[in-house]
Amino acid sequence: MNKENVLYLVIPCYNEEEMLDITTKELTKKMNDLIASKKISSNSKVMYVDDGSKDATWSLISKYHEANPLFTGIKLSRNKGHQNALLAGLMTAKKYADITISMDADLQDDINVIDKMLDEYNNGSEIVYGVRSSRKKDSFFKRFTAQSFYKLMRLMGVEIVFNHADCRLMSKKALDGLEEFDEVNLFLRGIVPQIGYKTSVAYYERNKRVAGKSKYPFKKMLKFAIDGITSFSVKPLRLITSLGFIMSIFSFAILIYSLVVKLCGNTVTGWTFIVCSIWLVAGIQLLSLGVIGEYVGKIYMEVKHRPKYIIEKELD
Repeated sequence: MNKENVLYLVIPCYNEEEMLDITTKELTKKMNDLIASKKISSNSKVMYVDDGSKDATWSLISKYHEANPLFTGIKLSRNKGHQNALLAGLMTAKKYADITISMDADLQDDINVIDKMLDEYNNGSEIVYGVRSSRKKDSFFKRFTAQSFYKLMRLMGVEIVFNHADCRLMSKKALDGLEEFDEVNLFLRGIVPQIGYKTSVAYYERNKRVAGKSKYPFKKMLKFAIDGITSFSVKPLRLITSLGFIMSIFSFAILIYSLVVKLCGNTVTGWTFIVCSIWLVAGIQLLSLGVIGEYVGKIYMEVKHRPKYIIEKELD
């Protein structure tokens, strides 16, 4: 029989007061079933991480903790974003748990995938990625942007698991490895594959959100993609170098063309072409400076080495 491991479910929350009652009810049943079947230890818990919510999220977490020792939580001093909140929960849970599973508070990650993850862990995997089996329930726009995100990341050389978000199991050993990554700009989907150790995949159907609003609109998704690329790939900088080389050849060709036109006495000919060329080159230069600026900005944040999160309160 497998050892009854202490499992902590780490659930980042930001303004989830509309969803938490539903989530807590479902997780209570799931955790009690797992404990009763001796798949996990009776010391296992659900850890909510309040990411500086402005609503009653922390009050609800405190209420669940007082009513049921199965629930615990930590409160960050201010909103630090999903990735930092998740890391705060994982590093706190590491002190008490043998294994952790991270999921979103909206229950879009099917909680039944927990069983599959535990089976994979018992078969020797230190990290188990929760991967969506399909995107049929998504709108065309959501499906297109999500698939484009993963394809772009791979094209840029970022090692990432396709259709995997942040639903994953990590052993204490894997969390110790994650703690060694000291970077401030967090992109856990790219960092976790760098840890190594044996990994596997557990597939699940993603559900629709039943209450509250999504915390990841298109603007945030776009920023997330840019952060992921610039944190793990220098290909954009190399593309700028290649583009500069191509533009240099193109400029040399334009120089020859201009001399020929001058010698032929047709100085007005090509005016439109020259104006368009100036705007094109100026646009490319500004875009290139913007890309370089992203990298410089990340270096600036890393050099300051400010804390990724500050825990204001922790429930016992």
